[in-house]
Amino acid sequence: MGNEESTPRPAPREVRIDKQQVRVLAHPLRMRLVGALRVNGPATATTLAELLGTNTGATSYHLRQLAEVGLVTEDPDRGSGRQRWWQAAHDVTSWEPTDFDDDPDARAAIEWIQGDQVRLLAEHAERWFATQHEWSPAWRDALGMGDTFLTIPPARLKALQAEVWQVLERYRREAEPVDSTHAADPQARPVQVFLAAYPLLEGPR
Repeated sequence: MGNEESTPRPAPREVRIDKQQVRVLAHPLRMRLVGALRVNGPATATTLAELLGTNTGATSYHLRQLAEVGLVTEDPDRGSGRQRWWQAAHDVTSWEPTDFDDDPDARAAIEWIQGDQVRLLAEHAERWFATQHEWSPAWRDALGMGDTFLTIPPARLKALQAEVWQVLERYRREAEPVDSTHAADPQARPVQVFLAAYPLLEGPR
């Protein structure tokens, strides 16, 4: 007897954002809307407003702006009457900073997005520091961050990043239930993993 093969998990939907999309995305509420839809699934503008501490008019407007460039879409299976449900069009956003070198506005937008990622990391860390005493020893030992120093050429650094992303994607696939018959581990909790690499600026560029 052979083991039945489990249903393969779909690959994450990825978008390499273009100049128009990056200019639209570079806004505090729009970034949070896309993130909320990716993490929590489809939602109405009213639900998103409550989640993000804003008003329905603002979320509705910014959702329409995101929809115009294909970053969110309406969920046709949930909408009824005047109530519109929205969903993220992709699971992952990617880009190369040099994609926008010939467009000053897009370059400024991607620089703002990169800065917002750092601000988000700092906010997450501060909230963790304030509440970590409420978590179990196992979680306190597992969460957190560290760093290391390398001397490496750019091509090798890109290869290292790609390999780390492959490991993270494997863990993501293995952690998520395939369907309702495959329950998630009861000890599992949502975790956000940041990957960063920056030069030691006192060294040569």
